[in-house]
Amino acid sequence: MSSVLSAFFTLVAVAVLGYVVGRAGVLRSEDEQVLSRLAFFVATPALMFATVARADLNAIFSPVLLTSLSCVLVVVVLSVTVTALVRHRDRAQATIGALAASYVNAGNLGIPVAVYVLGDGALVAPIVLFQLLVMAPVAFAVLDGYRQGSGRRVSLRTVLTRPLRNPLTVASLLGLLVAAVGFDPPTLLMRPVELVGAAGVPVALIAYGLSLSGRTSTRIGPAPDVALAVSLKIVLQPVIAYAVGRWVLGLEGHALLAPTLLAALPTAQNVYVYAVHYRTGQQLARSTVMLTTLLAIPTMTLITGLLA
Repeated sequence: MSSVLSAFFTLVAVAVLGYVVGRAGVLRSEDEQVLSRLAFFVATPALMFATVARADLNAIFSPVLLTSLSCVLVVVVLSVTVTALVRHRDRAQATIGALAASYVNAGNLGIPVAVYVLGDGALVAPIVLFQLLVMAPVAFAVLDGYRQGSGRRVSLRTVLTRPLRNPLTVASLLGLLVAAVGFDPPTLLMRPVELVGAAGVPVALIAYGLSLSGRTSTRIGPAPDVALAVSLKIVLQPVIAYAVGRWVLGLEGHALLAPTLLAALPTAQNVYVYAVHYRTGQQLARSTVMLTTLLAIPTMTLITGLLA
């Protein structure tokens, strides 16, 4: 349990640092874009490549992937059913709501938790790949087709090739290829990659804290949609992961803790980025990211206390 608290204290402390330097004027709130691009296009891809390239493929394609698929399927179906059919939200809002309820922060928070708490950063790789290769393209296809009523359509080629323009996807696939062929990259090559990758998590967290320093409004809303997304993400997703791992796959101990703990990760900040880009559900995405990040600490601590 102390390892979870220690890992999250470290992550939260760095995010708070970003908030403090933003409020103190050391960095401007608009500098968030520079730091976010540095993390997204350079540092985090380097971290993913270094992690996956030296990982055991058996660890990468572990029960974590199956439990993640089960969680996402159930949560997305429930979210879309309630938001679209019961609350009559439009297609774009329902899509952002489904992402907010199911798209976990596997990059910025998942990797540190997997490394510091579970002892194997490669455990989060299948989640990253699934979200970037399957979930995100499907969501983009829906959102591109809607595009706030503009009628703009995109070609099938654009939808299919979009993941290959994502640096995290490319880095993960390259790392997977290196691991599959059994190639051991020379130290001279890997040292600069690892050095750059080490900046990924702190830069992303500072950027997130910096983004909060410029907020003038902390209003939560729309409340019913946020409550649904937070409940599905923080409560239902880890419950499904535990049920699938325990009673379908017969997992126990650390093997059961890993998928359950990773399922309790908060909503990824990427969802807010997508909402801003498509100009829909920004308040929902931002509120869900903030609340699930706060609630993930006690939730993951409780999970570890029960299963460790």
